[in-house]
Amino acid sequence: MHDLHTGGLANYALKRGGSLHPICIPTEVLGNETGIMNPSIFLHKGKILVNVRHVNYILYHSEGKQFPHQWGPLVYVHPETDVTLRTHNVICELDKNMNLSNAQRINMVLDTEPTWNFIGLEDARLFSWDDKLFLCGVRRDCYDNKGKGRMEMCHIDFIDGEWKELSRHPIPAPGDDGSYCEKNWMPILDMPYHFVKWTNPTQVIKYDIDEGTTVDAVYDASKFVNANKDFRGGSQVLRINENQRMAFIHETNLLRDPFGRKDGNYAHRIIVWDNDWNIVHKSKEFHFMGTYYDHVKAQDYNIEFVTGAAMLGNDILISYGWQDNASYVLRMPQNVFANFLYGE
Repeated sequence: MHDLHTGGLANYALKRGGSLHPICIPTEVLGNETGIMNPSIFLHKGKILVNVRHVNYILYHSEGKQFPHQWGPLVYVHPETDVTLRTHNVICELDKNMNLSNAQRINMVLDTEPTWNFIGLEDARLFSWDDKLFLCGVRRDCYDNKGKGRMEMCHIDFIDGEWKELSRHPIPAPGDDGSYCEKNWMPILDMPYHFVKWTNPTQVIKYDIDEGTTVDAVYDASKFVNANKDFRGGSQVLRINENQRMAFIHETNLLRDPFGRKDGNYAHRIIVWDNDWNIVHKSKEFHFMGTYYDHVKAQDYNIEFVTGAAMLGNDILISYGWQDNASYVLRMPQNVFANFLYGE
């Protein structure tokens, strides 16, 4: 059996000269809350920056389905005194060896009193357009009391010794803006104010930050690629050569256990587009942390999520969260990554 399927992409990389780096944020930054997840790595002005989502809950997932929680196999466990799902964002700076050199929670000065119980900017991607550093994720705490969500761009900067939000830009959905919740749009790094909203068929959105409007820049429903799952958003969209761009995406199976309780699993894939936004290649489906054995059959670790990727020298850096409670950067030589991507 190929070692990608027994050890995941992390093990595949480690056997070929790669390295795996956990992000460990000091308790004086996190306070009494737990859960760091879904890191987004980006190289900005010579610095290796990672935005890490920090939450006030613990995700319990019954791997192997042997020991479900009383409320089901997939449960958000809250503090007894706080039943919200609350998110803060922490900017981390890494040195060239991927060790943490600084970490600080972003001062979100434009926050308002929440109107729903998912609070904060969730799963934000870190990137730069027009020399400004942005976070863009979904916010669901300010539009109504039913959880309506919209992508929001926050301009952030390090000013007077702190990371601070300077402006906030809600992004309407294209058309009549009538959808319930928008999530996981992927910023296109070399196309300012453009996002991949849907991967398959590919829909590219152009956002006018001055007017606060969106339009379809690319969308052709006939360019659907046959697949057994939806291709959902993941990392930023990176240019890999003069003719192609790529992104890490995720695929989700939302399931119910025999008692009708929520369950799910995630897998990943890499999508490559040409300059006309045709999908010209898709990698094999993969997990990062691989497979374990429960004495009966092989099981994949099911809750993983990529929110960032960057090229550094001869390496690619991939940042991902695991079980909503850990954050990692996987460093792979680019030639090893290319062998994986195109089917070694």
